[in-house]
Amino acid sequence: MFDNIILLTDSYKITHYLQYPQGTTGVYSYLESRGGKFPSVIFFGLQYLLKKHLEGKVVTKKRIKEAEKSLRHHFPDYENIYNRDGWHYILDNHKGRLPVSIRAVPEGEKVDNLNVLMTIENTDDNCYWLTNYLETLLMQVWYPITVATISFHLKELILDYLYKNGTPEQIDFKLHDFGFRGVSSVESAAIGGSAHLVNFMGTDTLVTDLLLNNFYNSGKPKTYGFSIPASEHSTMTAWGKDGEINAMRNMLDKFPHGLVACVSDSYNIYNACRNIWGNKLRDRVISRDGVLVIRPDSGDPSEVVRKVIEILGDKFGYELNKKGYKVMHPKVRVIQGDGMNYEKVEDVLSELHKHKWSADNINFGMGSGLLQKLNRDTQMFALKCSAVRVNNKWSEVYKKPVDDPEKISKKGKLKLIKSNNKFETVKEDNKGSDQLVELFRDGKILKEYNFDDIRERTKGYLYIKGKTSCHT
Repeated sequence: MFDNIILLTDSYKITHYLQYPQGTTGVYSYLESRGGKFPSVIFFGLQYLLKKHLEGKVVTKKRIKEAEKSLRHHFPDYENIYNRDGWHYILDNHKGRLPVSIRAVPEGEKVDNLNVLMTIENTDDNCYWLTNYLETLLMQVWYPITVATISFHLKELILDYLYKNGTPEQIDFKLHDFGFRGVSSVESAAIGGSAHLVNFMGTDTLVTDLLLNNFYNSGKPKTYGFSIPASEHSTMTAWGKDGEINAMRNMLDKFPHGLVACVSDSYNIYNACRNIWGNKLRDRVISRDGVLVIRPDSGDPSEVVRKVIEILGDKFGYELNKKGYKVMHPKVRVIQGDGMNYEKVEDVLSELHKHKWSADNINFGMGSGLLQKLNRDTQMFALKCSAVRVNNKWSEVYKKPVDDPEKISKKGKLKLIKSNNKFETVKEDNKGSDQLVELFRDGKILKEYNFDDIRERTKGYLYIKGKTSCHT
C-alpha cells in the first residue's frame, strides 16, 4: 500500500522543484542531532529504510500515473504542479532507480551530538530536486537512532551500578522490551524493538527477529531477542482473590524449570511476597529448578521495589557479595516494568544502592518509555541543505535564525573525521579520513551491515566512570 516513492514525502516538497534558482544542478544535505536529552547518539536503522524503500527500480509508469491522479485532487488550485517530467526522466534515464548518493556513519557507531551522521546529494544534474524530496522518508531514521540511544545510555547507567555493587556480566538481560502494545504500529514495534536489541538481548516484541533477519542478516535465520514465560493480571485474577495462592502455585507447576516471571500486585504486593511467596510457597520456590522473578506493577517504583526486595530478602535470605552489597537467595529476583523511563530506572538503582542492595537483584522492563515516549526533538534531529551548485559553482548555504541559535545549520560539503578517538565534523577539503561510508548510489546498496557486527561495535563504546570501556 505504501510503496509509491513519489508519494512518500511531505506535500509541499511536490512543489520544490519549481523553487530552486535557475541553473541549479546540485543539492547537498546532511543529517545531525543538534542536541537533546543525551550527549551522543547510536546510529542505527538507515539500512532498513534503504532496503525497504529506495533500493532497485522504485519509479514505474504505474506509480507515476498513480501519483499524478492523487496529486491532481490534493492540490485543487493547480493543475500542472506535479513534476511529471522529472519522474519520467528518472524512469527513462535511470531505469527507475534513484540517482542519489547517500553516505553515513557505520551502524552501531556512537557519535557526539552536532556531528554529521549522513549526507545525501543527487548524482544527475537534472535531479537536483530529488535530494531534499527524500528528506521526509530518510528523516524517519531519527526513530531507531533515538531508541538505540535511550537503550544504550540505560545500559551505561545499569552497568555503572553493577560495577559498583554487582555483577556486570549480567547486563545483557537487565532491560527487557515491553513496548509492542505501546507503539503506534507493528512497523514501529519492529524498528524500535530492533534498535533496543543493539544493546540488550531481552524482548517481548516478537517481530524484531522478522525485521533483523530480513534486513540485517544475509545468512541463516538467527534469534536475536529472548524471553521467558510470564503471567499477566488476567491469568492471575481469573482465579479470584481467594485463589491467588492457587494462581501462583499453578505458575510453579506449569513452568517447573528455568526462569519464570509472575506479576504479584493484583491485590497486595507486600502480602504476596511476605505470606505467599515467602511463606506458603517458599519451599516450592527454593526447590524449583529455576529462578522465580516477581513483578510489582503499581506504586512508586523506587519505594515499592526496595520494600519488596527487603521482604524477600528477609523471607528467603541473602548474602553479602565481594563488594559488600546484599544479594537475595539465587532462586528469587524482581523485575520492575511499570511506567519506567531513564529517570525512574536511576531512582530505583539509587534507592537500592543507598540501602546496600546489589543491582543483581533487579531487572527492568520498559514499554512506552523505550519505544513511544520520544520524538524527533528528543535528540533534536535535523536534515538540512548545506551546499548547492548553481551555474556550475558550488556555494555554501545555511540557516541562521536570529531568535533560535540551536537551529543554526552547518555550511558546505562535510565529512566526519576521527581524532583522538573522537568524531569531528569538518569541511570536505580538510585533512583526515572521512568516516562516512557511501551506502547507496543510483538505486544500489553498496554496503550492508550485519546485526552481530553492529552489536559489537556499540559494545566497544560503553564507558563507565573512568573506565575506557566496560566491554564484558
